[in-house]
Amino acid sequence: MDSDDEQLRGRIYGADHDHPGPKPGRSYAELVGGPLDGLLLDITGWRPEEIDGGVSLLTELGRFGPGGRAYDPRPGDPARWDTAGDSSDHLHSVR
Repeated sequence: MDSDDEQLRGRIYGADHDHPGPKPGRSYAELVGGPLDGLLLDITGWRPEEIDGGVSLLTELGRFGPGGRAYDPRPGDPARWDTAGDSSDHLHSVR
């Protein structure tokens, strides 16, 4: 793991750099694998069908440059979402 990866851990996807960490009273899913590994996704207020459908997230990070990456909730562990590859296969985008 390089220093860029270490700096991302515990940060919220899309959060302000001045306030990158989790906030009390919010619900988060940890992104696992891919270029966003270790980031937290704020899923506060999401309906179950939105969570079940996974998500497409934009990123400037990645092996092949910027683009969208898809993540799906892990069966049996909805607090962890695994990378599902390129976002072109997913319809739900993060708000």
